[in-house]
Amino acid sequence: MWLSQHAASVRITSLLWGKMTSIHHNFIAGEWLAGEAEIENRNPSDLGDLIGMFAQADSDQLTRTLDQAHTAQAEWAAYGPERKQAVLMAIGNELMARADELGRLLSREEGKPLAEGRGEVYRAGQFFTYYAAECLRQLGENADSVRAGVEIDIRREPVGVVAVISPWNFPTATASWKIAPALCYGNAVVWKPANLTPASAVALTEIIARQDIPRGLFSLVMGAGRSIGQRLVESPAVNAITFTGSVPVGKGIAAAAIQNLTRVQLEMGSKNALAVMDDADLDLAVSLALNGAFGSTGQKCTASSRLVVMDGVHDAFVEKLVAGARAMKVGHALEPGTEIGPVVSETQLQENLAYADLGKSEGAELACGGERLDMPHQGYYMAPGVFLNTTNDMRINREEMFAPLTSVIKVGSYDEALATVNDTNFGLTSGIVTRSLARATHFRRNVHTGVVTVNLPTAGTDYHVPFGGRGDSSYGPREQGRTAAEFYTIVKTAYISAGNPD
Repeated sequence: MWLSQHAASVRITSLLWGKMTSIHHNFIAGEWLAGEAEIENRNPSDLGDLIGMFAQADSDQLTRTLDQAHTAQAEWAAYGPERKQAVLMAIGNELMARADELGRLLSREEGKPLAEGRGEVYRAGQFFTYYAAECLRQLGENADSVRAGVEIDIRREPVGVVAVISPWNFPTATASWKIAPALCYGNAVVWKPANLTPASAVALTEIIARQDIPRGLFSLVMGAGRSIGQRLVESPAVNAITFTGSVPVGKGIAAAAIQNLTRVQLEMGSKNALAVMDDADLDLAVSLALNGAFGSTGQKCTASSRLVVMDGVHDAFVEKLVAGARAMKVGHALEPGTEIGPVVSETQLQENLAYADLGKSEGAELACGGERLDMPHQGYYMAPGVFLNTTNDMRINREEMFAPLTSVIKVGSYDEALATVNDTNFGLTSGIVTRSLARATHFRRNVHTGVVTVNLPTAGTDYHVPFGGRGDSSYGPREQGRTAAEFYTIVKTAYISAGNPD
């Protein structure tokens, strides 16, 4: 259905693996264009399923894209707010209406269970409809000057051309929560998605490309980070860079951006902890831990990779947790009942297995999982793993694993639990499970994370409020909600002398 309805970016070329193979192009300055090469995109649930071939942009195409983006941005900024609102609303409504179809495509290429794929696309639509409304709520400020007869007008203006560099784990939602506010506040967008999930990028681009927007306002430049991505972040034609990915890549982007004094917004790694108190509802605590640790196969920055558990409930919690992890169904992302799909790639799988071995070498007990699974379909399947008898100084508790692996850390008191949660270079999300209002209040006021939850998973955030972390997790202004204006706009202060009314 997706290919037959949206063929603008597709050229049918040859027979491969017994099926016709489609090549999907980049969207360069308002045109669908072939690249200097193509990469193949395979279903991690079934490696025999070739989703398509996807073009890789070259440096000349990037230059053309950036040149046209500046012209288009000036035109777009002059659009009235209702005209912008209509564009964003149309994008959001189409995403929500096609959540089943595009969610299936997303799950097919990324590997998350179908229900999660559908939910991600629908949420992406909500980002666009939220920022559609924000188009009509952009209000300035005014003030009286300390000088007589002078008035002050304070308003926000677009930053210019925004480079969006998005990850593979939420290929539609993360991109949308960057693209939607960028457009809302009058900017042009040049989007470089992750090469592991290009089909979702093309699908979203096709929706945006059909809207009433200036030619070149939005471009899709697929390519490797080390080539097209590096050129993008080094370009003086880029006014702002928003990135979600690893800490090393984020630091590299920041180093490149500072050469041109380009503003940056970086969402990077995490080592999130869920603290389970001795007064917790254990069934709730286990449910939250399983959801947070293994949802999306553990491949999300808000995953609960550390479970800090008070000794009074430790043994009972561990028994229920391990039983729950063993009972989770690992399978093809599109099959009914699948709770954990494959990991995204062979490289990611090997990194995950290496962490399983590392934990054991550090002295942790791998109570269940952590091994590759043989399944009816050839894919990158891994059993969810639970480490026991761990300490917070182990590498498995210091480094982001991005895997269906979690570690239990036993503590003797609330104070020790809080100190352990805060003992990390990261600071994205954290959570506490408790019946005590006093503990919950103290925890949310004293934990060193940008997001904190009480009796909820560490994963799962709303689209209308700020999102971001501390430490190595984030750098720059927050994403989402009205706070996004801090990054996507520049403040201008104007002084006006009215003169003598006579």
